Amino acid sequence: MKKILVIEDEEFVRENILELLEAEGWEAIGAENGRIGIDLAKTLMPDLIVCDVMMPGLDGYGVLTQCRQDSTLAAIPFIFLTAKAAKSDFRQGMELGADDYLTKPFTRAELLGAIATRLKKQAAFRDLYNSELQEAKEQLNHLMRHDSLTGLPNRLSLRERFKQIQSQDNGKKKLVTVLCLGLDRFAQINDDLGHVFGDSLLKAVAQRLTTGVRQQDTVARLNSDQFTIILPKTEHKKDAIAACERILENLSQSFQLGGHEIFISASIGIAMYPRDGVEIEHLLKRANRAMLQAKQQGGNQYQFYSPVLNIHCSDRLALQTSLHYALEREELQVYYQPQVNLKTGHICGAEALVRWQHPERGLISPAKFIPIAEETGLIVPIGEWVLQTACQQTKIWHNAGFRSLQIAVNLSGRQFSQVDLRQKLVKILNDTELHPKYLKLELTESILVQNTEVAIRKLNALKALGVEIAIDDFGTGYSSLSYLQQFPFDILKIDQCFVQNITANSNTAAITKAIIQMAKNMNLKLVAEGVETEAELDFICEYQCDCLQGYLFSAPVLAKEFNKLLISGKVLSLPMGNTVVLMSEPEKVLER
Repeated sequence: MKKILVIEDEEFVRENILELLEAEGWEAIGAENGRIGIDLAKTLMPDLIVCDVMMPGLDGYGVLTQCRQDSTLAAIPFIFLTAKAAKSDFRQGMELGADDYLTKPFTRAELLGAIATRLKKQAAFRDLYNSELQEAKEQLNHLMRHDSLTGLPNRLSLRERFKQIQSQDNGKKKLVTVLCLGLDRFAQINDDLGHVFGDSLLKAVAQRLTTGVRQQDTVARLNSDQFTIILPKTEHKKDAIAACERILENLSQSFQLGGHEIFISASIGIAMYPRDGVEIEHLLKRANRAMLQAKQQGGNQYQFYSPVLNIHCSDRLALQTSLHYALEREELQVYYQPQVNLKTGHICGAEALVRWQHPERGLISPAKFIPIAEETGLIVPIGEWVLQTACQQTKIWHNAGFRSLQIAVNLSGRQFSQVDLRQKLVKILNDTELHPKYLKLELTESILVQNTEVAIRKLNALKALGVEIAIDDFGTGYSSLSYLQQFPFDILKIDQCFVQNITANSNTAAITKAIIQMAKNMNLKLVAEGVETEAELDFICEYQCDCLQGYLFSAPVLAKEFNKLLISGKVLSLPMGNTVVLMSEPEKVLER
């Protein structure tokens, strides 16, 4: 039943209208003035509002203005009732956003006709919106399950396919082969012939792999030059060997691309289900280790995974030993990368990033030491130290006058799985005296997909403290929208792989648009990561992201350099249509 709110100060007129509407089968609600009408509209969310123009206190124009400024009420059809017949009065109401005008006195047919027309248009608009929304969902679900370059299934599809194969096993534990294939010397091809040629080669390789396997086999691209192939119903180990030899033979044939004839080779690592693992992530990791071993032996060959494989070089072992002492020797540092408000161009927060300044090796990339920290469990004390340091530094900035600055800190999988995580967080917030609302905890999808129910409980317990929760690296292949909608997130961070080269890749742009649309529909704030060019800035501004983070504005910097950015009041130059608020004291912007 449609709900219609009637705001009319004359009781006789209001009661007549309510009686008329109820006789037509609509639910009619009356309000004797504008203030009550606004309150009822916010509470009841009517399908249409009929409102008198001339009322004491808040008149009809004021009611309409407040409705159009409230996002929850802005789309509700609005019909004015008025004794004024001047064109200027009509124009004033239409400019404020009125949908129709009825001049008193009006007939029953005029009122019912106006209402029926507006409800019909509203229904048509909602049908169109729902249709477009469903189409966007379907498009996003398809795009997020396939690699944008090659069109092959991605990690998410691979996980779903493997679960499907497992479900058909019926407990018999039949052999399933997981191949990890990496192109030999692909980086050199990219350097010599360019990334455009490299992309063309990857597409050609994907096509050759797909046509060279059986219909029941699955070929997926995980990253860069790495592909994965699942071979279900493997009867014997020799069947896996035969498949690898066919693949290597197919890839050894020349590729004709862009006027170049090129020969390539590949290295293949082999892991067998259930012998080498029962979870796809474990099998992929072990197949990858075997593939690296094949590369180390010269490439153009395959290698079975074995527990005795020792692909960790002495350098990695030395790094692992040094990392044990890095924290107590104060070799770790926290860098801060600014996050910029895309409505003002001012810094609104920062992400805390850990760096390792080794006394002999210099600055070591997180890509090298974070995986080691994860494997050894050192990520837990390192993560706690980063959280403590970042909160303490943020409180220092607050005391210096930048009182609205927020800090984002990543939580590792090991940290998130700790039973006393909430207690540790409470202690850090109490020790640093930082209000929880200024802390954003970032988690990646891979942390959450293992046990959804437990993850949701933990996230709700953290949110109850007042902190915000952000999902980091969304869309990189681990989960789907069905996962996202279950978790109590506040912020979605669009991974840099969807931002970089967004204007040159239509598939990437389509995925990013769909992600933004879905996030907006779920009232999530959006942060675009890795923004490096003006073209990328134009795109994320056009589609109304809330914040950006990237080298276009600033690289991650030490606290003292970040402090200089705050004091200088550095402002990002935004595209036309995005307003920059200029103020004489930059810290005042952060206080708003």
